[in-house]
Amino acid sequence: MTLYLYEIAPLRLDRSDADRAIKELDAVIHRDGGELIEAQVTGEAHRIFAIAEFGSCQAPSIDAATLSVAEASGPHPVRLVGAELAELKAARPGAGYLVEWDLPADLDMDTYLARKKAKSPKYADVPEVTFLRTYVREDMDKCLCFYDAPDETAVRRAREAVTTPIDRLHRLEGEQR
Repeated sequence: MTLYLYEIAPLRLDRSDADRAIKELDAVIHRDGGELIEAQVTGEAHRIFAIAEFGSCQAPSIDAATLSVAEASGPHPVRLVGAELAELKAARPGAGYLVEWDLPADLDMDTYLARKKAKSPKYADVPEVTFLRTYVREDMDKCLCFYDAPDETAVRRAREAVTTPIDRLHRLEGEQR
């Protein structure tokens, strides 16, 4: 099974338009033999980050016209780090915050995974923050890290504890499934 990231910017910046776009994406994914694993909406519905799983079939490309949205990209193959897919599917845990990190051009997957493993125990220095999961694009363009935290300041402290940058930090509105 392979996981794919789709990124969507709704036409209107409201939750109802984001929910509509997610339902349309879910229909496309199911039609092509996949499963929508999660779809997280950033604050004020500016952006949707959706993860889909496809088995033996190819993930469909999407465009803005297909979903009636302002922007759409994907599928981008991703690797799940820090969580098990079966547990994620069973529990459907929410997340309060999403950090996007645009990975350095000279960083490869093996080095990234080794650094992540070495640094992850340092999250314990910020007990009010729970690291939930990361999706790393296989092309090493960026990673998406999900957290449960009381506020943005706490997420920033957690990222400082593991000496990892933040390119964009989003408060999430909650998952739509």
